[in-house]
Amino acid sequence: MSSSRLPGKVLLPALGKSMLMHLVERLRSVPSIDAIVIATTVNAADNPIAELANVENVQCFRGSEEDVLGRVIGAGESAKADILVEITGDCPVIDPDLVEQTIQMYLNHSVQYVSNSVVRSYPDGMDTQVISFEALKSSASMTNHPLDREHVSRFIWQHPEFFSCINLIAPPSLYWPELGLTLDEENDYKLLVKIIEALAPSNSLFSCHEIISYLRASPSLLEINKAVVRKGDI
Repeated sequence: MSSSRLPGKVLLPALGKSMLMHLVERLRSVPSIDAIVIATTVNAADNPIAELANVENVQCFRGSEEDVLGRVIGAGESAKADILVEITGDCPVIDPDLVEQTIQMYLNHSVQYVSNSVVRSYPDGMDTQVISFEALKSSASMTNHPLDREHVSRFIWQHPEFFSCINLIAPPSLYWPELGLTLDEENDYKLLVKIIEALAPSNSLFSCHEIISYLRASPSLLEINKAVVRKGDI
């Protein structure tokens, strides 16, 4: 809720639902996900997120704002997880099929970490990370660097000598790494509302491919958030 660029962004509405609930409903449709936990902070400003989770019957774990790694581990422990699928709360139009694909890649390979975002190829906003919970806890014991504590998997993918990792690359039809579909600033919100209002009435779980097709057919929409500067890779 205390986002510096767009305060309260995850509760902004689109078609009568908050951006956060658009994300939750998409994740609920992913076949291999057993539980969803919203990992928010103990700050009073985030009480509305915890209240929404309670109303919508979604598990919620509250922890440190700065130590996101510790917070995510706490959320995993609260759900008795053995594998974590980590999605940031600013990806309200994430494609459930891409999430499932990343999970299946993890399940069918002897690795500890699979991501589709370390090497950028999919649109920003489709980011999925699947992590061995034991590996995540191990990484937390190996670093106290502020960036490692803020960015959950940073230590893992920066240290392939300790952890086995795979990165998925988008096929040509979905390759658009410069496309911003994350909720960072006001103009991102305006674009996301346009996308949701155009595609959700006929299919609430519209795909990344459908988003790309819609934007290719309406290129003027790309001007809405063209000037937004992303924080970029860490």
